[in-house]
Amino acid sequence: MPARTARKFWEAIRGDSSSPGKVALRVFVTGVVAFFVFMAVAIGGATGLAWTETQKFCISCHEMRDNVYAEFQDTIHDKNRAGVHVVCADCHVPHEPWPLIKRKINATFEVWGKLTGVIDTKEKFRAHRAELAKRVWTRMLETNSLECRNCHKVDAFDPDKQSDKSKSAHAKAEKQGMTCIECHYAIAHDEPKGPGPQELKKALGVGPLPWKVD
Repeated sequence: MPARTARKFWEAIRGDSSSPGKVALRVFVTGVVAFFVFMAVAIGGATGLAWTETQKFCISCHEMRDNVYAEFQDTIHDKNRAGVHVVCADCHVPHEPWPLIKRKINATFEVWGKLTGVIDTKEKFRAHRAELAKRVWTRMLETNSLECRNCHKVDAFDPDKQSDKSKSAHAKAEKQGMTCIECHYAIAHDEPKGPGPQELKKALGVGPLPWKVD
């Protein structure tokens, strides 16, 4: 019975297009179908983005779980006196809509590396480590350490709670237009051999960066 009703309804829509009632019905049905298709795509896309932000997804492959995640455990971003736990996406994925989508699109090209086994052993990972770090540092230099600033707000710094060394370093960074990643790297993962972010900044020709960003 439902199938027969649906068939009759469809035949009524496909009937004489000169009838104003049927034209209006077609427009209405088209609009309803388009709305539900849009909602399905939007909800599906949002669900997919949320899923790829989880730590479970990030360490679902052994390349990440056995290498960088193993190094991350017990670091200051994993366990600390405040009980704040950072997941992979907090540092490696922007929070702003367009930068986030751009990063996700770029990440799809990394699937090829997974399929072809570019870093599927510890030896391969170590061989590519410096280049992988360079890519992350370059992106963070270009965005003025956007991922860091999603959590760490310069205006919220309390100098009275910082050591003299920290206050001196932050004053220097502000004066010279340095960005977070130039000093704060290799704190969640082992440091690769070769030049660090400061040397990379000079090689890229990146000038002084604004210390405070809205």
